Amino acid sequence: MSAYDQIIELKTRMGQSIIGQTEVVERLLIGLLANGNLLIEGLPGLAKTRAVKAMANNLDAQFSRIQFTPDLLPSDVTGTEVYVQGAGISEFRFEPGPIFANIVLADEINRAPAKVQAALLEAMEERQVTVSGTTHKMEPLFIVMATQNPIEQEGTYPLPEAQMDRFLMHVNILYPPVEDEVKVIRLVRDEERFACQPKKSDATKPAPILQQAVFDARTEISGIHVAEAMERYFADLVYATRTPAALSDELASWIEVGASPRASIALDKCSRAHAWLAGRDYVDPLDARAIAHDVFRHRITLSYEAQGAGLSQDEVTDEIIKLVALP
Repeated sequence: MSAYDQIIELKTRMGQSIIGQTEVVERLLIGLLANGNLLIEGLPGLAKTRAVKAMANNLDAQFSRIQFTPDLLPSDVTGTEVYVQGAGISEFRFEPGPIFANIVLADEINRAPAKVQAALLEAMEERQVTVSGTTHKMEPLFIVMATQNPIEQEGTYPLPEAQMDRFLMHVNILYPPVEDEVKVIRLVRDEERFACQPKKSDATKPAPILQQAVFDARTEISGIHVAEAMERYFADLVYATRTPAALSDELASWIEVGASPRASIALDKCSRAHAWLAGRDYVDPLDARAIAHDVFRHRITLSYEAQGAGLSQDEVTDEIIKLVALP
């Protein structure tokens, strides 16, 4: 199978475990293919953790889940030096923490204090961890998928803007339609029934998708054609968040702080991955529009006026897309 066929197979398998969240499954794949970290936000019970596990279970990769709590220490994430003595050995040895995996689920990341978030930041940005002056590299396939609950405030530490900016995309998970919720009920019931049956041989279970498929897909995505007009369109969308008055006085009253250059880079990476998943070898304006909300959602700071009017980053992004001219 080609890399494209294997990634589409991965998408299909994930869709069988996650009902009614087709767009979320696609965003997780885009993050994996674009080699970026994702922030996944949604109300309790909307399958945030399940979505990440569905990817890990169908990919030949090491999975690690870290439950973030207020009493978590940086060493609980990165690992620590342990003194080993015996059988002629007397030395400090590094014991890797749960961050050393291919797919890391940082569950409820906003429950961890600043020191823990800072320890995670180095792994996310530099793909390495430094403990006791020694640097330890992460695996070639490494992605952090962090979840957070938008409504709980007690015992939480909101992520600072600098750390939010380092997430490639901010993915929102919404309630599924009622028809899909019926399918969810049936899916969970079938899973419970299967769990009660005698265990069958693993020979019937489909083989996981190999990591090489992801690397091959990334190579193909790097060759996706991006016209100069599209590059300018990426920059225009981002620049509109910084100089909104040039487009509309109303838009200017909504935005306090615009997006950084990381937003332009994210638009380029995610648009190429989106085009590749669609089976095209070039980027179309629709690719940029499809993922613009996920790229801007955590990078635009709304003004007090916009917050008072009950506007969201998505609604502001809609206005930007409407006002910025197509290439």
